[in-house]
Amino acid sequence: MAVVIELDGSMGEGGGQLLRAALALSLATRQPFRMERISARRGKPGLLRQHLTCMQAAARIRHWNRR
Repeated sequence: MAVVIELDGSMGEGGGQLLRAALALSLATRQPFRMERISARRGKPGLLRQHLTCMQAAARIRHWNRR
């Protein structure tokens, strides 16, 4: 069982770029990750539509690669 990498979005940049990089690395290495408090220090914390779209695309790629 793989160890889940924990990411804290309230540290440093902690926004969409961190999420996109983590998704790409997770897909390439098959290493799971968990990200909490994404963009916590911003005026509008949380996921924006483009972040959700990236996550949905990653899920589709992952599903497609399992065939």
